[in-house]
Amino acid sequence: MHLNDEERAMLAGEYGEPRRRALELQVQIGLVFDAPDLVEVSQAHVMADTESLGEAGVEYLESLASHDEAERRVRVPTITDPRGIDFCAYRRLGQKDEWAALEQRAIDAMRALGILMTDTCINYQTISPPVFGEHAAFGDTGVVIYANSVCGARSNFEGGPAAVSAGLTGRTPRYGCHLDRHRRGTHLFEAGTRPETLNDWGALGAIVGRAVNSYWQVPVIAGIDGAPTSDELKHFGAALASYGSVPMFHMIGVTPEALDPDNVFDARPERARRIGRGDLDDFHRSFGRHEDGVDVVVFAAPQLSLVELQRLGDLLRGRRVHPDTAMLIATSPENKAACDRMGFTAVFEDAGALLLQGVCFYQMRAREMGEANGWRRLLTNSAKLVNIIQGYGYDPAIASMETCVDAAVRGRY
Repeated sequence: MHLNDEERAMLAGEYGEPRRRALELQVQIGLVFDAPDLVEVSQAHVMADTESLGEAGVEYLESLASHDEAERRVRVPTITDPRGIDFCAYRRLGQKDEWAALEQRAIDAMRALGILMTDTCINYQTISPPVFGEHAAFGDTGVVIYANSVCGARSNFEGGPAAVSAGLTGRTPRYGCHLDRHRRGTHLFEAGTRPETLNDWGALGAIVGRAVNSYWQVPVIAGIDGAPTSDELKHFGAALASYGSVPMFHMIGVTPEALDPDNVFDARPERARRIGRGDLDDFHRSFGRHEDGVDVVVFAAPQLSLVELQRLGDLLRGRRVHPDTAMLIATSPENKAACDRMGFTAVFEDAGALLLQGVCFYQMRAREMGEANGWRRLLTNSAKLVNIIQGYGYDPAIASMETCVDAAVRGRY
């Protein structure tokens, strides 16, 4: 890899031990992916939950934070993905004090590094959305695919230590989505029907992801008449990334690098696969129903936007969640504060639902939380969540937001 003078100085330790360790890690990553050099990034986004970090990960952060402030402070704005603990609610959820203590240690270390504890996977809706052509180092898969596809920014999936390193150095290895050649369309899909609900958009993303299933492929979706909303693209991209390990897509006439349909592919793609209404319905049916009872209804993965929260509040107003069913709603700390101010939080509490801030369900030691509360039959409108949560011992089903609320009130789906 080619390093410039400043990067060589970092690697030699002239900018302090944290930056030396960070650049050393980035060089190793770059060699794995045949990166020719490093590219400057303007912001970084770190996966921060302690279930992923573990004791060793927290100790790693603490070791970086133990140095002098001038050596340990990040060089570019660096923010965090959802945590695993909402300190206002964790005991109600059966989470342990020792988990909260580990979480606090991680928070203290990241704050010492100058990392902003935004605790969100929807930073593109709430904090600092990237702009076209901007190079970044983002961790969360939903964040990366939205940034690459909808915003036209450039980022790979960055593991936690790699994202911290990007914050410390202001660099990341130049490979993958940072290069023009890896942003070209490879597979063509035609939407034979326009998805109607957020779970439909997630289903479309899941079907495309299963068909592509490669980080190095870029699916192109045609046939969407009219621009989807930010939340619709959010659910589509999050599911696509979850089911297919895909960091980028193009949507003809919608996303900025696909406005000219004749300039999306380097070579003529194979005949488009058509995805119709029946395919979306088959996806939903594949997860079944919970006619004997629903243990927990979860709105998360990704965190909810303020628009989604308003809609959910309207559906819950004047109603009450069944006593045998729990309802959890996850959003960013900024959106939680807005909910408090706008009265949505009171609506959720009156209905018996719990609004959580700065967390996402599957990052909260979901298996242990389910065992502590007797939760197994889970219902959600998130295609991403039903994919992930099966690995934590749950039996998930998927439906629209309206149907999820009705099921929560009745206690069965």
